[in-house]
Amino acid sequence: MVYTVTFNPSLDYIVEVKSFELGMTNRTSYEHMLPGGKGINVSIVLNNLEFDTTAFGYVAGFTGKQICDMVSEYGINTDFIQVDNGFSRINMKIKNIDGTEINGMGPQISEDNLHSLVSKIDRLSSGDVLVLAGSIPSCISDDIYRRIMGRLQGRDVKIIVDATSRLLLNVLEYHPFLIKPNQHELGDIFGVKLESKEEVIPYARKLQDMGAVNVLISMGGKGAVLIDEHGNVYEADAPKGELKNSVGAGDSMVAGFIAGCENGDYEYALKLGTASGGATAFSDGLAEKKTIDELMEQLA
Repeated sequence: MVYTVTFNPSLDYIVEVKSFELGMTNRTSYEHMLPGGKGINVSIVLNNLEFDTTAFGYVAGFTGKQICDMVSEYGINTDFIQVDNGFSRINMKIKNIDGTEINGMGPQISEDNLHSLVSKIDRLSSGDVLVLAGSIPSCISDDIYRRIMGRLQGRDVKIIVDATSRLLLNVLEYHPFLIKPNQHELGDIFGVKLESKEEVIPYARKLQDMGAVNVLISMGGKGAVLIDEHGNVYEADAPKGELKNSVGAGDSMVAGFIAGCENGDYEYALKLGTASGGATAFSDGLAEKKTIDELMEQLA
């Protein structure tokens, strides 16, 4: 079973506003609402690829109930923890104004809430996959991913971490099965600017030297680079299509990689991950299997 953790899920309210003016009443010309959060996105795309998945996380208030209902409607197992203090956030994304977003805060998560999540994760065993994805609320220590991984050592659970900065660097000593920074996040870690695949490779190897088993670097329209556990380098070009949506493309790549590496074929996993990321980028929502299959043919 694949389990995903989203510490601060949201309702993503995606709108388009023509002729936006500050200080004036602006009306939407397009609107769409989705359950949001990187772990939830991974679960949805895995479900679209016909993989069973369970979504962990925290929800609160009427918005939390709506998140649970919407995720369940996708056919995903939900095992969210109800938080009493606050309500789950609403993130507004104005798609036609340079990706402008206004993100909510989310609820306050207590130590008891953390213990409840840890108890659920403690049940994972050999063959399970755990995805730790995204940022965490300010009320939680930034070593939380590290603490979770420490508890799972020796259980043969594959752990995938898609996070930035200290959240990512903190876990490398526990050898995550996969990490997936994008090229800009990779550059920020090492204080450099990275533009090409050739420039990315040595820095991806540094993260592997620091403990990561597989390192996948997403590069948007330039494709992706994978350094696998054996040190092999694989490169993938981005599929061709009309860019409609950047929200969740990286999460979709993670989902495709998980689905594709079941048999240890990392070249295929990279291709399926790239197609899944592209399928989201070329859609109004998250990647559907039909679109992923079409892009797999294009990348063949």
